[in-house]
Amino acid sequence: MKGIGIIRRFTVAIILAMVFITMESWGFLVHRTVHQLAVYELPAGMAPFFYRNMEDLVTHAPRPDIRRNVDSTEATKHFIDLEMYGKDAVNKMPLDWAQAVKKYTRDSLLKYGYVPYHVIYMKGKLTEAFKKGNKDSILYYAADLGHYISDANVPLHTTINYDGQLTNQKGLHGVWESMIPELEFSNYNLYSAHKAGYLKNPQAAIWTAVRRAAALVPELFAKEKELSKDFTDNRKYRIQIRKGRESKSYTTEFAEAYAAALKTTINDQLLNSANLIADFWYTSWVDAGKPDLSALTTNWTVADQAKLTNELGLFKDNKLLETKQLLSKKTETKEKE
Repeated sequence: MKGIGIIRRFTVAIILAMVFITMESWGFLVHRTVHQLAVYELPAGMAPFFYRNMEDLVTHAPRPDIRRNVDSTEATKHFIDLEMYGKDAVNKMPLDWAQAVKKYTRDSLLKYGYVPYHVIYMKGKLTEAFKKGNKDSILYYAADLGHYISDANVPLHTTINYDGQLTNQKGLHGVWESMIPELEFSNYNLYSAHKAGYLKNPQAAIWTAVRRAAALVPELFAKEKELSKDFTDNRKYRIQIRKGRESKSYTTEFAEAYAAALKTTINDQLLNSANLIADFWYTSWVDAGKPDLSALTTNWTVADQAKLTNELGLFKDNKLLETKQLLSKKTETKEKE
């Protein structure tokens, strides 16, 4: 009974955290979406198990963000402030955690962020879960691993100026990662022809993603500055009073104009996230010896396979949203009810 009480208290804490959480990463919508898209990229030996448990993966995709509210060690697992590691750190930092600790110290890494190294740590956890054949552990680590991979693909997770707070552009974090995707989602391409592939060097793969994201940072700030010349403060910002304090955020008008200026950048990073998640899930499974997942996928029927095949067709035609097969939107609707 004591154990059940602890679980209940932890569940309550998580629920409360969900109520008050701020969007510190992609936002629940995109995190959940990329997990579903990644499932469609998996090979036949993995697809039934992941498809059968897709709702679980999608629902828990934001879990690491929720955990930030109850775990003081969580935050710096989500980003890496590259400027704090020296000039051209994005190209000079060691790929290996032990070498990074030797060069920068563990305390510095824990302070300034270490998302690419944490991705590799979580990859090891998922591989071990596959080896043990533990369904709950596989789903737990697959969902969390996917979250950190997604965060590594976000440009503002690679800079100390993560919210534009150092360049009088405060609020960029939320508008880039959450507001624009929410506004523009119906226009996004949610299909990628990518198929999960084996990563011979997972460390290099995640660092490639970090470098690609970091390379977008200058343009991200520059376009906001350029666009702002055409907006008065009254059109650019909305002022709200929350708990007696003034809060300033970007207007929908500015967010839409900024989205147009960025073109397909955010959509591209969404798909890059899904592709890399699929690759890491597949690599973890292969490194575990390709364990047979059929025992964990009970009662898989011809009808189940037909349903998956149908959804793969909708995925290819970019009609998941149109046909109401996108679980992130269904989950979003349930949470608002």
